[in-house]
Amino acid sequence: MSLLNILIIDDEADMRHLIEMYLGNSGFQCYTAENGSEGYNILENTSIDLIILDIMMPEEDGFEVCSRIREKSDIPIIFLSAKGEEWDKVKALQLGGDDFIVKPFSPGELIARMNAVLRRTGGVKMEPGSLQIGKITVEKKARKVLVEGKKIALTLKEFELLLFFIEHKNHALSREQLLERVWGIDYTGSLRTVDTHIKTLRMKLGVGDYIQTVWGVGYKFEVPIE
Repeated sequence: MSLLNILIIDDEADMRHLIEMYLGNSGFQCYTAENGSEGYNILENTSIDLIILDIMMPEEDGFEVCSRIREKSDIPIIFLSAKGEEWDKVKALQLGGDDFIVKPFSPGELIARMNAVLRRTGGVKMEPGSLQIGKITVEKKARKVLVEGKKIALTLKEFELLLFFIEHKNHALSREQLLERVWGIDYTGSLRTVDTHIKTLRMKLGVGDYIQTVWGVGYKFEVPIE
């Protein structure tokens, strides 16, 4: 399962495909849109972790698209532009953009900028085999979890539950969803199994406020702003 969902909004097909290839080779899941309308539709139906947004587009330009997105969401946005004028950069940041990249750019620069933005905004940092969010570091291949550098001993199900939470951060998840996705659709235990594991996971992590109870729904993983 991909760790991060990236939305690319750019009216140039070649640029969309190039960025999609860059990010796909680095393990990201990409969604593409050629204009704001397509982008809004994807945002309504898909959990997106970061948006790469071109400025120069017909109909709505990137500034207008950013303004509309910011009315509803604080998803990190990185602007792209063929121009590097200071005014464009200032306006992009004033509207709520998180970074600004001038075309042409290298794959390495794009990935580095994305990771920097995700660190600043409390998102998941994409590294081969590991991810970090807030005080928690997860090394997937080694099945190792560290909180502020200290190793935490988790059972297999606790590890899988934490990983699923992180991969779906900021989204309310029902007990039924958690039971089906972590324990499997054939599991015959009760929903209390989820509650018990979450209670233990909170205790072991020592950052219990990361896993929030959403009354009437279930749970949500969210790193509080400090």
